[in-house]
Amino acid sequence: MRPLLELRLRQIVRRGTLDLTWPDGSLCRYGAGLPHVAVELTDPRLPRRLVLDPDLALGEAYMDRSLIIREDDLYGLFDLLLGNPPHHRAPRRSRPDLFLHQALRRFAQYSPSARARANAAHHYDLSDALYERFLDADRQYSCAYFRAPDDTLEEAQAQKKTHIATKLLLRPGQRVLDIGCGWGGLALSLARDHGVSVMGITLSEEQLAYATARARETGLADRVTFRLADYRDIAGTFDRIVSVGMFEHVGIPHYRSFFATLTRLLADDGVALVHTIGRTEPPASKGRWLRKYIFPGGYAPALSEIAAAFEKERLWPTDIEVWRFHYAETLRHRRSRFEAREAETRAIYDGRFCRMWRYYLTASELAFRAGRQAVFQVQLARKRDAVPLTRDYLYPGRPHVSRRAAAE
Repeated sequence: MRPLLELRLRQIVRRGTLDLTWPDGSLCRYGAGLPHVAVELTDPRLPRRLVLDPDLALGEAYMDRSLIIREDDLYGLFDLLLGNPPHHRAPRRSRPDLFLHQALRRFAQYSPSARARANAAHHYDLSDALYERFLDADRQYSCAYFRAPDDTLEEAQAQKKTHIATKLLLRPGQRVLDIGCGWGGLALSLARDHGVSVMGITLSEEQLAYATARARETGLADRVTFRLADYRDIAGTFDRIVSVGMFEHVGIPHYRSFFATLTRLLADDGVALVHTIGRTEPPASKGRWLRKYIFPGGYAPALSEIAAAFEKERLWPTDIEVWRFHYAETLRHRRSRFEAREAETRAIYDGRFCRMWRYYLTASELAFRAGRQAVFQVQLARKRDAVPLTRDYLYPGRPHVSRRAAAE
């Protein structure tokens, strides 16, 4: 398999230099210029695995140290690999192959309630000490909103919450549902700053316990409640529905069910906001390493996949915003914090776990910086006049008027 891997590397590495030491000790150089990265393969079986399943093999080899990067420059390696544009288009699939590919993708994304809860526990029921080492103080585990390059992570996360609250057009006394509430930071902020009552739901027992304790400690338990529940099991009517960083776990076969639930729960003049990681390319099935080790069942949808689902539920897309580099900056801050306290994390888990987590944070950052990943914020309503006619309301100090207000 070495000749095939060598051919592939010569095709890929056009910008930058890769020095590769093979398992037999021989050294080869691919490309020229910067960045310059040196890698050693220590397992004779690794070249074959890298040819057959490069995404999974690369991550596992780094975790197991059968792939060693000089000075542990993992960021440099991803910058080298993702910074080179694809040298050719993916081969066109035959109709039978395309049908099989789509069927397998839907099967992998099938996520009934029990499976969804197990997937959530895999990632979110880890030690609290892990998350406090790299998240902001409010434990916002989603993309922050950077208004300026020197914003701190705390500032950018607070700006994200304000931006979302503005899009929700909150009024005191309204009832809000937060689907996938995480550790409760957004729900508590909405209740405290806007006078609304919030129900937050999560599938993680650790998140539920932490969020409930925060509601008590902040004196907001009378306005914010948290439940261990699946979105499909919620009943009632809500003036506003928000879901931040949860849609990635819904699963392709359940997209229409998700938006049907929004339609069922949303008041007639209600507004919903879905904030999700997505891809700016056609639907695909990628990231086997990420799904196996970090987010089982996870998937970053194409905008076309999201739209196809909510269109069938006759929801109005009243605003769609695309965040391009915001998550790259968010992950840069998280990676820096994680690496600064990595020794503490190693004391809880082990070196392999830390390499896995560093690989996840680094690969994710470069996927947003050099790949086709982005964040979509989709504002939805049952009525076309539920929100103002222009986006001026998002920026304080600029007048705005809704069709309904104008009519009155």
